[in-house]
Amino acid sequence: MKYYFRFAGCVMIQRHILPILLARAAQWPVVTVTGPRQSGKTTLCREAFPNKPYTNLERPDTRDFARTDPRGFLSQFPEGAVIDEIQRVPDLLSWIQVLVDEKNTAGQFILTGSHQFELSRHISQSLAGRTALLKLLPLSIAELLPIVEKPTLDDFLYQGGYPRIHAQQLDPAVALGDYFETYVQRDLRELVQLRNLHLFEKFVRLVAGRVGQLVNMQSLAADVGVSGNTVQEWLTLLEASYIVFRLPPWFSNGSKRLIKSPKLYFYDVGLAAWLMGITQPAYLPTHPLRGNLFENLVVLEVLKTLHNAGAKPNLSFYRDANHNEADLLLETGDKLQLLEIKSAQTVASDAMQAATRVKTALGERVAGMTLVYGGAEAQRRSAFEVLPYTQVRAWVDGLSSFSCYSISM
Repeated sequence: MKYYFRFAGCVMIQRHILPILLARAAQWPVVTVTGPRQSGKTTLCREAFPNKPYTNLERPDTRDFARTDPRGFLSQFPEGAVIDEIQRVPDLLSWIQVLVDEKNTAGQFILTGSHQFELSRHISQSLAGRTALLKLLPLSIAELLPIVEKPTLDDFLYQGGYPRIHAQQLDPAVALGDYFETYVQRDLRELVQLRNLHLFEKFVRLVAGRVGQLVNMQSLAADVGVSGNTVQEWLTLLEASYIVFRLPPWFSNGSKRLIKSPKLYFYDVGLAAWLMGITQPAYLPTHPLRGNLFENLVVLEVLKTLHNAGAKPNLSFYRDANHNEADLLLETGDKLQLLEIKSAQTVASDAMQAATRVKTALGERVAGMTLVYGGAEAQRRSAFEVLPYTQVRAWVDGLSSFSCYSISM
């Protein structure tokens, strides 16, 4: 069965996470869907549960009611409800706990939230063992392919995955500029009071220029002109509001020569491109960071596929002191899938040399090696598989053991 949502009366978009959402709601009294603003959480939950009452805590009057009279607020929903932006009134979670414990039925409340760290802390305190957690990210390549006419790689890099851009055919440069301005004016004011927005915006653009690179706090601090502690605080803000994430390095107790710094990626590659100053698709083919953006795109596609399957993204990268490197490691049970990511549309003869050395270093744990590239043809070489970037979802879905990492709290 396929599930399609209509956005603003325009384009029908299939969200791959919907069957998992419905299944979790049949098992848990509460399901919490987190993710960036405008990733489609509200549309997903309202379409999935059309018969449930809906309320949005972004509305000042609704929020005030929930804060001042939580018992009265929740009494409106004796059979439960879809409650949007629950992080705006986190104390409401304790009252929801009481209700679900009394009634003990599946699928009572469907909650959404956009601030991951603070929300996770409150959920852990109030709804531990009572809620399933799902994460909805912007549209994946696999979700976009059915609705984008003759898509190119540069289209995916430039437009990103926010649903409104595609559903309403918005100019990505304008839409992403508005998105970032709204983020600065609203989300940051909720999370922290910034003394210098100009320096913060400079910091975010510099972070975009480091997509796919190791996190270097001292270098960032020097380039922005702030302290290392400030950079750490600002980076945490970007993570908390689903702008960036850190990909951890693969770790082994037996080696002291592995790089220990994480790598930085954006939750939306289009936003990263806009922050780099890419305001027209014509800028992409010769842009010096095009390869970094492609790497971000592919890492995101793996991440989105796992989240959409309700699985835990057990992802890392490998780099050692001898410059042996693999762009992505995906743990499947006790085995590792090794991915190398190249934006070129052809496969160079030496494309997998570094990855092959990593495979030798990791030994029998490596179950397979795959090169994801910017071309369109899948190939099977003697030592590795060549995979077009548009087929990443099918490849991840074929790894049957990843589904054992289910997310719940």
